[in-house]
Amino acid sequence: MSRNLKVLVVDDSAVVRQTLGEILASDRDISKVETASDPYVAAEKMRGFVPDVITLDIEMPRMDGLTFLQKLMAQHPIPVVICSSLAEHGCDTTLRALELGAVDIVAKPKLGTKVFLEEARIRICDAVKAAAKVQVRRGPAPGSTAVQPKLTADVVIAKGTSQAMIQTTERIVAVGASTGGTEALREFLEVLPVDCPGIVIVQHMPEKFTAAFAKRLDSICAVQVKEAEDGDTVIRGRALIAPGNRHTLLKRSGARYYVEVKDGPLVSRHRPSVDVLFRSVARYAGRNAVGVIMTGMGDDGAAGMSEMKDAGATNLAQDEATCVVFGMPAEAIKRGGVHKVLPLHGLAGEVLRECA
Repeated sequence: MSRNLKVLVVDDSAVVRQTLGEILASDRDISKVETASDPYVAAEKMRGFVPDVITLDIEMPRMDGLTFLQKLMAQHPIPVVICSSLAEHGCDTTLRALELGAVDIVAKPKLGTKVFLEEARIRICDAVKAAAKVQVRRGPAPGSTAVQPKLTADVVIAKGTSQAMIQTTERIVAVGASTGGTEALREFLEVLPVDCPGIVIVQHMPEKFTAAFAKRLDSICAVQVKEAEDGDTVIRGRALIAPGNRHTLLKRSGARYYVEVKDGPLVSRHRPSVDVLFRSVARYAGRNAVGVIMTGMGDDGAAGMSEMKDAGATNLAQDEATCVVFGMPAEAIKRGGVHKVLPLHGLAGEVLRECA
């Protein structure tokens, strides 16, 4: 059934307005798309058109996107997806947008290859439908109508038996999150001690955003938080966040865990993909791992979490009451890959207990 979502695109670039408009209008669950060149035009248009979701640029004339977002949330809250070019200097600004109430952030589609535009379409439409679900508390969104097939972790890493060595007792933690995950991860990491087990995280984010996100978390957490680089060692007291637009896998050399950062197609409609990380953890850490799946739309991570369970890992899921979107944890629970379901504030403590 169509959900007939209405979307307002606010961006000062006519090219971006046209591109986003076409991308969103092509989705069967979006019935109407209006555009506005700046927040003043948007406010005027909203007198007769109340959207379910707004996509919002940040740098615009007359009024910037952050000011508009703050006014909107105070006066007439509507779910907002920030759609930004994410230039390096703007990353702190986009993080601020999330703090002000934006549901998600996606990269502006580039005028480039057909493949890029198809991938951008998947990400934008999914983000908009997830945002609408957060605000109106509707049921799960219908499946994506993406032009390219939904791929599994097979395209990045073959499924195999666990290669965890019996004599190795060092534990590692693998975390997956999406919509609402930026704040969930902050709450999770803030309470972990400096000697906690090594952590590898996939949070669905665009390119050039994860480095700033990691830097901000590093400044407020006892553990070291950094954007993962190919070959980084997974050690106690360190959390590695998969870089946007790159898959991140756990690997092992003897008793040493490290990460591989690599290119590849979208998996479960995402790059980085939680399924890719979780499958690699099942293979190389097995029963030495604890898996955590947090708030997010869709089913990325559900298959990988089941593989982790089969390999002997202990898996935790964030509960519905504390999730922004209960899609990813719900699917993992449905498939039988989860041992315990806990509120967000209970996850860190349980991870420490499991790793003691």
